[in-house]
Amino acid sequence: MSKTDQMSFFGFEAEPAPAPAKSVKAKTGRTAVPTVKLPDLTLSELTQPAPAVVSPSPAPQALTAHAPPVLPAHGAPEQASDAEAMAQTLSQHPDYRVLRRLQPRTDYGPLNGQTTRRVIVLDTETTGLDALNEKVIELAMLSVLVDSATGQPVGPVTLYESFEDPGKPIPPQITEITGIDDSMVQGQRIDDAAVTALVEQADLIVAHNAGFDRPFVEARWPVFARKAWNCSFAGIDWKKEGSGSAKLEFLASERGWFYDAHRAQVDCHALLQVLSSLLADGQTGLSRLLNGAGQTRYKLRATGAPFEAKDKLKSRGYRWDGEGRVWWCSLASDDLLASECTWLRAEVYGQRSARVQLEAMDSLVQFSSRAGILSEKSV
Repeated sequence: MSKTDQMSFFGFEAEPAPAPAKSVKAKTGRTAVPTVKLPDLTLSELTQPAPAVVSPSPAPQALTAHAPPVLPAHGAPEQASDAEAMAQTLSQHPDYRVLRRLQPRTDYGPLNGQTTRRVIVLDTETTGLDALNEKVIELAMLSVLVDSATGQPVGPVTLYESFEDPGKPIPPQITEITGIDDSMVQGQRIDDAAVTALVEQADLIVAHNAGFDRPFVEARWPVFARKAWNCSFAGIDWKKEGSGSAKLEFLASERGWFYDAHRAQVDCHALLQVLSSLLADGQTGLSRLLNGAGQTRYKLRATGAPFEAKDKLKSRGYRWDGEGRVWWCSLASDDLLASECTWLRAEVYGQRSARVQLEAMDSLVQFSSRAGILSEKSV
């Protein structure tokens, strides 16, 4: 399945990708309240020393000195105090929203003996879109325990981040998007043992558009194929949550943060904090993804659908597979599958008996390049 198809599971269209890079979606056309970006949360936070990053064992490879810092340096405390005062004033005005620079968190507070599950939030930067022919040039992972009752992260965050030399020049389009050039990755290699040790501890791997990242990391590190995965892009219906876009920068902005995107580590920090916030039903995004990982996802192909039903299928969210010449959709649960079969029989097949093709994918397969279990189902 192509990246464009994977990103359309829940109705968010992926932008065309003219260059062999992760697609950069256009901004939405919604009229926005004027936004003021201010870099700091509070004066006290500014004056605290940066916390140390917890490293996995064995110790990961360090990034080279060429790597830019995750966050730019802050101004003087006096300037920050003035900026925060302005932020407080603006935030009280109904015509303004204030965005603060997202601050990475390396510790989410003490453990109190509660039941937890370990989640890894992952992001990659690569030389292109095709996992068969392109290479990972940067890998970042945040490993954190999640309270099973509250869905909130707890305890220290373990960070792994490293560059890798792809063995070929990095395309200019990739350097333009990520800021990573050949000099930064030259001679670098991601530590296989460190990656394997960290991943083996995880109960779930999460990526924003896992259908892109999973094939890349599975091709490089087989341990990822043995772990359950879920996708924060397709595994949460952001439209139903009231968001105008499922793009990570947009989701962060809705929660009051901005950050310098398209580098793996800061994207991971942004995603972890977005998923730690509450959804409409009161649970966190982390809870939603942990619970959803146990469900089977289906790819339903409306085989034999009459030509005149194409408009109904398209408006329903089906995608056209030109190679297989069939309309298909993705369904995240057995209940949704049963409901969809009822709709197909009534609206597409005219109450006639028909058989559709299903591809069932559990969390060990979904979002990978590996096929699920194929079967047929009567509707």
